[in-house]
Amino acid sequence: MEVLGREWARLRASPFDLAMLSWLPLLMGLLLIWTFAAGLPTRLPIGILDGDHSALSRQLSRMLDAAPGLQIAAQFSDEGEMQRALRAGRVYGALVMPAGFSDEIKQGRAAKLALLHNAQFATHSGLIQKDVRTVVGTLSAGIEIIAREKRGQSALAAHEGFEPLRANLQAIYNPTLNYQQFLAAALLPALLHMLAMVAGAWAVGVELRDATAPQWLAAGQGQVLPAVLLKLLPATLLLNGVNLILWLLMWQLGLVQRDALAVLLGLHALMLALYWGLGAFVALASRSLRTALSAAGFITAPAFAFSGLAFPLMAMPGGARQWAEALPLAWVLEAQVGLLQQGRAAAALLPLAGWLSLVTALLLLASAALLKRAAVTPACWGKR
Repeated sequence: MEVLGREWARLRASPFDLAMLSWLPLLMGLLLIWTFAAGLPTRLPIGILDGDHSALSRQLSRMLDAAPGLQIAAQFSDEGEMQRALRAGRVYGALVMPAGFSDEIKQGRAAKLALLHNAQFATHSGLIQKDVRTVVGTLSAGIEIIAREKRGQSALAAHEGFEPLRANLQAIYNPTLNYQQFLAAALLPALLHMLAMVAGAWAVGVELRDATAPQWLAAGQGQVLPAVLLKLLPATLLLNGVNLILWLLMWQLGLVQRDALAVLLGLHALMLALYWGLGAFVALASRSLRTALSAAGFITAPAFAFSGLAFPLMAMPGGARQWAEALPLAWVLEAQVGLLQQGRAAAALLPLAGWLSLVTALLLLASAALLKRAAVTPACWGKR
């Protein structure tokens, strides 16, 4: 227990270290939840370049502005003005209605509209394309049905003849496209797993840097494994406490079911323990705090990009996919999505929990073995 008291004293003496494990990750987590509070982006600004100035073009503009995901933020008079607005980010897309397109439709010929959008903003671009396609399709269907009725078809026959084959699209997972439920929930463990590995590397690395590893081992009465476990326990309690508060808030917001909450918290606790052990192991193996922190950044910072949520895992090159599958975060996020959005049973997560526990145990045992050597080897001390 002397190791535990010693670590708590170190944290109290360093407000920055304590903040990195307590109120700062809590504040960042709350900021993530608040950022995606809208759930689904709405009223995305687009512009209109109306070269036709007809009743049909004005009707299309009104329908676009009435779509919940769109807002007509600008009416352009020429292409130069439109391009400047797109480059400046004042609008995310612009619909070009060429001169004479309403006359083309009246004469029974197909007319084309051009949607220019900034694909660098993938989410904005996808939502704008979907809503514009829906509005234009609705208007086009109405025009075609009216034309069929004028040719003598009944209203029912006109509707059925226009769309003889229909696809019934049903989203079974995250049907409302709630970004708070999907993206904020995924970013919370991604944030905490970075802090966990950095905390493990820092807690052990400063002992080597300050040449206090012998005192650390002596506080553990020569028992290396308890010394490692008690060294990491304060960070474990603090970050898991932060995780508990954030997910209780997610539960209050209705984004996680009560029966899934305990399972999810247990899964996150195993993941954080693994990354604490990995940070400690890298620090002791490299005998350098600087190297350990660099490794923590290299492993955890890009981990979310390799998780398969931002870019499909199956579309990655072989090397990238192998790296992704070696990262525990990717498996934890896959299990989390299955639990929260796909109705996966908690029992299905037992193999993953077993593997996380096994790897954590191996890392802690390896760290204990390395500590026994480092504590009696002056060459390991004082390195940055």
